[in-house]
Amino acid sequence: MQQKWIAILDFGSQYTQLLAQRIRAQQVYSEILRCDTPAEVLRERKPAGIILSGGANGVSAKDALTCDPAVFELGVPVLGICYGMQLMTKMLGGTVTSGAEEEYGFSRVAAVQGARLLTGNTLDFDVWMSLGDRVETLPLGFAVSARSLECPIAAMRDEARNFYALQFHPEATYTQNGDKILRNFVSSVCGCTGDWQLTAWADESVEALKRQIGDERVILGLSGGVDSVVAAVLLHKAIGDRLQCIFVDNGLLRFNEVKQVEERLRAKLGINVHIVPAAERFYAALKGVTDPEQKRQIIRREFSEVFADEARKFGNCKFLAQGTIYSDISDGVCLTKDPAKVVHAIGLPDEVKANFELVEPLRDLFKDEVRAVGRVLGIDNELIDRQPFSWPGLAIRISGEVTAENVQLLQQADIRVKEEMRKLSTYKNIWKCFAILLPVTSLGIRDYKRTYERVCVVRCVDNADGRAVDWTRVPSDTLNRISCRIVNEVPGINRVLFDITSKPPATVEWE
Repeated sequence: MQQKWIAILDFGSQYTQLLAQRIRAQQVYSEILRCDTPAEVLRERKPAGIILSGGANGVSAKDALTCDPAVFELGVPVLGICYGMQLMTKMLGGTVTSGAEEEYGFSRVAAVQGARLLTGNTLDFDVWMSLGDRVETLPLGFAVSARSLECPIAAMRDEARNFYALQFHPEATYTQNGDKILRNFVSSVCGCTGDWQLTAWADESVEALKRQIGDERVILGLSGGVDSVVAAVLLHKAIGDRLQCIFVDNGLLRFNEVKQVEERLRAKLGINVHIVPAAERFYAALKGVTDPEQKRQIIRREFSEVFADEARKFGNCKFLAQGTIYSDISDGVCLTKDPAKVVHAIGLPDEVKANFELVEPLRDLFKDEVRAVGRVLGIDNELIDRQPFSWPGLAIRISGEVTAENVQLLQQADIRVKEEMRKLSTYKNIWKCFAILLPVTSLGIRDYKRTYERVCVVRCVDNADGRAVDWTRVPSDTLNRISCRIVNEVPGINRVLFDITSKPPATVEWE
């Protein structure tokens, strides 16, 4: 029997990936597709339901995105969210106007008694609203499901045809009982039973890799991060010693990272790891460079060249594996985005990839699902729960010139931040915590003498919904221990600051 799944047509919402993740968290497979996906393609693939995502523009705009009108003739339940609600209204004969008053952020809506999608929620509840255009008159056959002070039609339904729409975002963390609303659509309306299991996915993936690779060999670019490690273990489970991992030590890694990769992958798991010592090459290329974008360009170029040189040494390998995950793929799906400009990792030169067939075992999974598969495969939690680490590494946490001395100084400060933060019971809820080295000196006192040493910034952030990021409320005694340890144990730093800026307006990284 074919597994039931949900198709999400992407109109450019910043929450589209989060929406897919929320549905998958209910053990129902969801997939993000272009908004102009032909209805005939959907008919062939037989989704149990279709969701029209939000979007950045109004439906009356000159370049407004639309979907195949036949989507509404497939006999499949459809849920429109935000822009998707307005588009559904326009395509089915209702009217949409520009709101006299825009409404963004928290709002309170009142649900209509008996609205199927809102069953199990309170009659009044908080939502995350995104309202510029609004539904003025309902399409024939629709009824109002919820209202807000500024939006008389905040939700609507045509239960005879199983068409539903919400002006607010149920996938946003800030919407009260948003998961319950999505569950009502996915389970009650679409009949999905929650049978998508990552344990079964891992077993099926191993078998699929065996079929794809056969008796050939595979090269994998290993970064030491969660994605590449899980990809390596999955491939090793499928083909054993015919997997060869290449790990480039660029000198910009976290403290002791090379040793940890060696111990955990090579020693504990028996995976072939070829470590390329290239730190001096990267430091030489970065000498005197202070512009953040130039740093990125240099690191990308040097990595590509080093990896290409090493890959050519394994000329008998047919396949090249990458730790590509679903967010890397789906971020370029929407018509409003240029896939060529969506960059998540260091790209390999075309002349290298041209010599291999590509293997991407994790391309269907989001980050949290990759972690879950890692646990299924028996990878230890310390590796699986590692915090995200941007591909330029410590280079973008060193404001100013990147040198071996600055890297070592930052590594020592950074490891002390993590050691103290790990003592907190809430550590797993922290998305990132790290140190930043500033290119300024500060007056201090050490051994009754004046010192002019470097300044370190501590950055800790929580990631509520994949987009908005808030700074972590770290206990003052923890901050005190971090500061004392850094200034007392790391020669060269005599002042520690704590960053209390959220994203937006700031970014998580400083460069």
